[in-house]
Amino acid sequence: MGLRDKKKATEERVITVDSAMQGSLSFKEPVHLCINGKFEGTLEVKGVLEIGDNAWVEATISGDDIFVAGKVRGDINAARRIILKEHAIVEGNIKTPSLFIAEGAVFQGRCAMLGDIFDTESLARYLEVEVNTILDWANNGKIPAFKESNDWRFERKKVDEWVSANKIG
Repeated sequence: MGLRDKKKATEERVITVDSAMQGSLSFKEPVHLCINGKFEGTLEVKGVLEIGDNAWVEATISGDDIFVAGKVRGDINAARRIILKEHAIVEGNIKTPSLFIAEGAVFQGRCAMLGDIFDTESLARYLEVEVNTILDWANNGKIPAFKESNDWRFERKKVDEWVSANKIG
C-alpha cells in the first residue's frame, strides 16, 4: 500500500465522539478520531486525533498527529506533531518532535522535543559507546544529564557541545 493509499484509508476511518465518555480507547490501525464532547481516561491513536473547540479531555494521550482546539488536562505524546489551535488550553506535559502553538492558545506544562532528548540506550548508539559507559559518565557527573523518574536523560545540544569540547572519555 503506497503512502497515498494509507492516507486515503485513514481519511475514510473517521470516528467522531460528540458525547461524554470515559475509559480507554486504543486504535492499532490508523484512524481519524474527533473528540467533540467530554472524555476521561486514556487515548492511544494511530493516525490523527482532533480535540474540537467544545471538547474537554482529561486523559493521557498518545498518537501520531494531534490537533487541539479545546481543553486538555493530561500528558500528550505525539510521534509526529502537536498543533495547539487558537483557543486551545492544555495543562500537562508534551513530548513531540514538532510543536506549533497558535497565538491565543494556552499551554501550562513541560515540553520535550523528541529527538532532542536521548535515553541511555539511544545516547549509547548515538555516541557509539557501551550503555554501561554512559551510565558511568552520568552517575559520576562527567556528561550533562538529568533524571526523569529514575532514568537518565540527555539533551542532544548539551551532549554535542560536550563532545565538541573534547570531554568525551
